[in-house]
Amino acid sequence: MSHVTLDFRLNGTGRTELIAGGETLLSLLRHRLDTTSIKQGCRQGTCGSCTVIVDGEPRLACITLAATCDGCTIETAESLPGPGGLHPLQQAFMDHFAAQCGFCTTGMLMAAKALLAANPSPTREDVVDAISGNICRCTGYQPIIEAVLAAAGAGPSGAGQPGGSRPGVV
Repeated sequence: MSHVTLDFRLNGTGRTELIAGGETLLSLLRHRLDTTSIKQGCRQGTCGSCTVIVDGEPRLACITLAATCDGCTIETAESLPGPGGLHPLQQAFMDHFAAQCGFCTTGMLMAAKALLAANPSPTREDVVDAISGNICRCTGYQPIIEAVLAAAGAGPSGAGQPGGSRPGVV
């Protein structure tokens, strides 16, 4: 199998890696670079536990070829906490009991971060749409939706003021 050189930024740090042509982003990040927030779930792009942000857009690392990320900026959940502590999304997930077993949590956080970066004042429906590619078997989604909307109201680092939500509707 041929190898290619991949230049990219991972959580703010420039990287150069020699990768196999068919290597997935999940394999590179989790297994070779020890970025363990990325979970290996379905390996077919259906569960969302491997969600990362590539150039501002959520991507499923298990079905993204690493070679397609040459020159890209990649963010994982390791990039969330700042010097002052938890990111507003992480705090909101804690405050709203949005993390149970934790397997889907990092994928949910990254999908939510991408949403809030693109839309700082999401509606409940926007949040539901943004996390629709992420499966959670523990929370029933309501605490996750509430946490994302709460983070949206947390200010500049969390986003802005949340849009109109309709309590009790999933």
